Amino acid sequence: MFAGKKILIGVSGSIAAYKIVHLVRLLVKAKAEVQVIMTPAAKEFVTPLTLATLSKKEVLTDLATGNTWANHVALGRWADLLLIAPLSCNTLAKMANGHCDNLLLSVYLSATCPVMVSPAMDEDMWQHPATKKNIETIKSFGNIVLAPHHGELASGLIGEGRMEEPEQIIRYIEAFFAARQQQDLSGKKILITAGPTHEAIDPVRFIGNHSSGKMGYALAIECRRRGADVTLVLGPAPEILKQDLLGITVINVIAAEEMYQACLEHFKTSDIAIMAAAVADYRPARVSDIKIKKQEGGLDLNLVKTKDILASLGALKSAHQLLVGFALETNNEEVNALEKLRKKNADYIIMNSLNDGVAFGADSNKITIYSGKGEKYSFDTKSKNEIARDIIDAVLHDHAVQTV
Repeated sequence: MFAGKKILIGVSGSIAAYKIVHLVRLLVKAKAEVQVIMTPAAKEFVTPLTLATLSKKEVLTDLATGNTWANHVALGRWADLLLIAPLSCNTLAKMANGHCDNLLLSVYLSATCPVMVSPAMDEDMWQHPATKKNIETIKSFGNIVLAPHHGELASGLIGEGRMEEPEQIIRYIEAFFAARQQQDLSGKKILITAGPTHEAIDPVRFIGNHSSGKMGYALAIECRRRGADVTLVLGPAPEILKQDLLGITVINVIAAEEMYQACLEHFKTSDIAIMAAAVADYRPARVSDIKIKKQEGGLDLNLVKTKDILASLGALKSAHQLLVGFALETNNEEVNALEKLRKKNADYIIMNSLNDGVAFGADSNKITIYSGKGEKYSFDTKSKNEIARDIIDAVLHDHAVQTV
């Protein structure tokens, strides 16, 4: 899995440092070459001897020891990835402000390799405006942040701030290296929508649909794997779809109008836009500020059309951009799909039919791809991951996509 990969692990002062023992073991077992650096505070939580034994390399803690100098510049150039885990609130603040008072920070500031961090701290510290600002600052530097989880914390509280588990960090690192393979979508910017939209009736009720978001999610993962710069506009979806999105810009939205605005903003810089979301066609004309109480008789809702995202992007599409839409049909499938392709000025329509046994939330699907050039590609029932590959293969086969 990681054979030949050089991974530099920076451990800062946090009780979560105990997890790094298992992480190092997993990486070495996966054939990675691991070098550990520790801050002085980190040595209070786990011993350098333990990590040195597991990594089979001396753990570095100081810029200089006796007559030996730890070449921080060489370390940052040696590694394929610098992972700082756990990232304490203190080390985060120093990274954000360019402080350089220990070996780990010296390596960080001189590193030419990508940097990934996994924060760990108490919930109040994680939620503090200064911490949020520092996180956004290091993100702006290009650092990859693995957001901490909700769970039991060292303080005894339950909340956000728990460092990601070693097994999940391994999956993130694997996804990171897969995304850097510079394959056929390298340098391309791809906009994808996924999930349903929820159109509010009142503070507790909404109009929606059964879309799970799994198809758009699979497309985002496939495009990332093939080297693309992916922006995913994600409607209300299960929490599981928010995992494994490392390296993907995720914009969470609720209503169709929010999705429309996000797509307009990001479409102009996209090479390919894939509109896989099941956007509500109608919304209530008026949203009640308070919960509507049950009354005698029925409830009449005045519905108005939502903005047509696919048609709007089709009207804005330039010659170098590709636009892909989806059509879920129940009758006259091909006729309706081809009409949508024409009316929306899309380059492709991905059609699936409820008559083929398609089920909302399923992990498989059956599709037919129609292109504006008149091609038609039909596929048997497959997993949505396989279908995502088929869709991207078809698009790239028919077009030489030019980078914006």
